[in-house]
Amino acid sequence: MIELIFLGTGTSQGVPLIGCQCEVCESNDDKDKRLRSSVLVRTLKTTIVVDTGPDFRQQMLREKVNQLDAVLFTHEHKDHIAGLDDIRAYNFILKKKMPVYANARVIKALEREFHYIFHDEKYPGVPEIEIHEININGFIIGDIQILPVEVMHYKLPVYGFVFNKKIAYITDANYISESEKDKLKNLDVLILNALRREKHISHFTLNEAIELIQELKPQKAYLTHISHQLGKHEAVSKELPENIFLAYDGLSIVIE
Repeated sequence: MIELIFLGTGTSQGVPLIGCQCEVCESNDDKDKRLRSSVLVRTLKTTIVVDTGPDFRQQMLREKVNQLDAVLFTHEHKDHIAGLDDIRAYNFILKKKMPVYANARVIKALEREFHYIFHDEKYPGVPEIEIHEININGFIIGDIQILPVEVMHYKLPVYGFVFNKKIAYITDANYISESEKDKLKNLDVLILNALRREKHISHFTLNEAIELIQELKPQKAYLTHISHQLGKHEAVSKELPENIFLAYDGLSIVIE
C-alpha cells in the first residue's frame, strides 16, 4: 500500500490571491482554496514530504503528521523551500536530524537561503538536517523506492519523482524529454501540473497537460499547481476526460 496526500495544489501565490476579487478567489467552495503545492507520500512504515513551501507548518498540522522520515526537493523556488525552518519541530519530536534529499544546485540554494542551518557553530534550536544528494538513477527511503524524473521548468531543470513504480508526481514543468517520458508511461497514477488555460513560459497549460496524460496512458491522472486563472474546481472538473481529475488540498490517493 502507498498513499499520496495533496498537501497543497496551488501556484506560487496560492488561491485565493491577496487582493483578488475574481469568482475563484471569492469562491465558498473549499476545493477552490489552494495552499502552495506539495505532497505527502507514505506507506505503513515510511512517510516522505515532497517540498516544504511557505504553508508547510499549516499543512503538517492539518494532516496531523507526527512522523516524518525525509524531505525531497523538486527545485529551489521559494514556494517549494520557504518552510524548511519548520522541520525543527520534527527534530524535537523524533530526536534526530531530518534527512533532506536534493540535487547539488538545490543544496547550494538551501545553504544560501538557510545559511544558519549550515553554520559550524549553530545557534541553539536551529533545524538539524542531514543532506543527501539525489541519485538520478534512483534511491530508496525506508520501503519507498524513488526514481527521479528530470523535467524542464522553462530553462530550469526540476525533479519529479516516481514512487514504488506506481505513482508519479510532476510539478513546475512545461517540457519532458522522450527519454524521461519513458519513466512515466503506464503508471497507476500520474500527477501533473496544469497552471491555467493560456500559454505560460514555464508551466503546462490545461490542454498541454491533458495531451501529455493521454500520451503517457496512466490509469488515472490528477492535475495540480493550479492558479485562479484556470477556473472554479467544480466547473473545470466537468470538462475533463473520465480518467483525469482536478486535485484539491487534502485529497488522498491510495494504491494497493
